[in-house]
Parts: sequence; structure tokens; C-alpha cells
Amino acid sequence: MAVGRLRLKSLSYDFPPWRPPSEAGSLLLRVTRGCTWNRCTFCSLYKQVSFQRRPLEEVRTDIKNAASLYSAEVRTVFIGDSNSPSLPIRDFEEILRCLYAAFPHIERVTSYARSKTLQKKPLDELLRLRTAGLTRLHVGLETGNRELLEKIQKGSSPEEMIEGCSKAKETGFELSVYVLLGLGGKELSSAHARDTAAVLNLINPHFIRVRTLQPQPDSQLYEDMLAGIFIKAATETVLAEQRMLIEHLDVTSQYLSDHKTNYVTVDGNFPEDKKAMLQILDKCITDFAQDGALQAQCSRKNALTRL
Repeated sequence: MAVGRLRLKSLSYDFPPWRPPSEAGSLLLRVTRGCTWNRCTFCSLYKQVSFQRRPLEEVRTDIKNAASLYSAEVRTVFIGDSNSPSLPIRDFEEILRCLYAAFPHIERVTSYARSKTLQKKPLDELLRLRTAGLTRLHVGLETGNRELLEKIQKGSSPEEMIEGCSKAKETGFELSVYVLLGLGGKELSSAHARDTAAVLNLINPHFIRVRTLQPQPDSQLYEDMLAGIFIKAATETVLAEQRMLIEHLDVTSQYLSDHKTNYVTVDGNFPEDKKAMLQILDKCITDFAQDGALQAQCSRKNALTRL
């Protein structure tokens, strides 16, 4: 459970509704509400929330209340909601200054970031944020395939993804990039895998985190699936897609399947664990047709409607 979930709630603390699984033990600090883009067809997270920047005084109050209870305990902080680097640079620097003053043992401060925002942001501003203490950025690539990026209305091209992520690395951020397996359905599965690997090879992020598409109510893609416009990829197709992705990766990244949507856990460091990761997937693909327990496990994943 995130730091302070129970005790801070009584102080009207405003928690971000979503965070990466890797931030499960972090203090969650909400500096914006909603998403600056909020048009991705696969996403249901912020459809009922209009984007807002929280007033600095509200954020300072949350920091003060959290520090009154957990000043000595907090080691990691996650800043939400979806695209904190969209804040005015001076506001974000002030928030970071307050955080480090209130929590003297902070080791990591992270945030979601949109690649288009990073691509447009001047290098000196990104460097200022890094110097002020923002250490890691979580960026949703989803796919490196141009056609798919347009279909899901991501609002960024492969080139913009590469440029934005590369700027983050250049200015010293740890970079965690997300890939959405199954996003192309059956038709574009191979192209999705190959093109995503090609983009990741150019970015070479510190972390590659995969999720498996399970269309959610309140998303356009879910409605398209119900209408037969989008045909969800079969489990076997997604497993083969993940194998192709890993096979084509030439990076020095850590690869993580740290989400409940994934059919099988495949974790490792590139390049040294690549062979073992492929072997795990080869066995899973071979066993799937005869392994009733594996089929049932994957079927439960396909029924997930609350992520």
C-alpha cells in the first residue's frame, strides 16, 4: 500500500488515482488532475476528469500533512496525475524543493510524462527539473508502429517518441517506457512487435515495462471491440508477439512484466538474459494448447475489467 493511504485520507489528502506498480511503496503526491491529452482510444483512466493544475498552496499543504506523519520514513515519491512535466517549470521546481525539505531521506522522485511534452520542452528546463530532484520518468510508448499510433490517437509519431525519450535520457533521467502487447490485434501483431523493438532500440531506455491489452469500459477501444471494429488478439498471438518483440530487441535495458494483465511473467536484463526469456516464451507457446491450467490463467486475465 502506498505511504499514508489510510492516515492521510482523514486529512483530506488528495491522492493520485493511478500509479505504476513499481511505486507501490511510494508517497503519492498529486500536483495535477487528469491528463493533458486524454484522447488515447485504449485508455479509460481519466475520461471523467478535466485536466487541472492544482494550486501550489494545496500541494504544499499535502506535503506538510504527509511530512507531519512520515517525514523520516519516505524514501520514494511518485508525482501524479499523468503528465507532471507540463507544469510551469518554476512551479515544479518549488514543489520539488518543498518535497526534499520535508522528507530528508528521499532517494527517488518519479512522474508520468508524455513523450510529446518532453519533445517540446527545452533541454535546459528538463535539466532544471533533473537538478531539482526529479529522477525518473515513466513514458507510455505503447507501440512504435506508425499506423497503430495514429489508430489509437496517441498524438505522437515514432520520431517524436524517440526524440522526447532521448532528451530525457540526455538530461540524466532514468527512463521507464511502457509497451502495450496486443494493441494491434491479430492483423498488426507482427508489425507492432517489430516496429516497437526498432523504436526501443533507438531509445535504449533503462526499463521496458510491458502490459497486455485488456480493453476497459469507458475506452473507445472497448466500444470498438463490442462493435466488432477491433478484433482482440488471441492469447497465442500475444505470446508470439512478445517473443518477436524480445527477439528483435538490441538494448541494455531491464525488461519487466510487472502488471497483472500479462499472461506470463518474463523478466530479465538485456542482453544477458535474452536467451532465457525467449526459452520461457517458447515453452509457454508450446504448452498452451495442452495446458488447461495455463489456459485458465490466461482466460482470467482476459476477463479483467478493473485495472
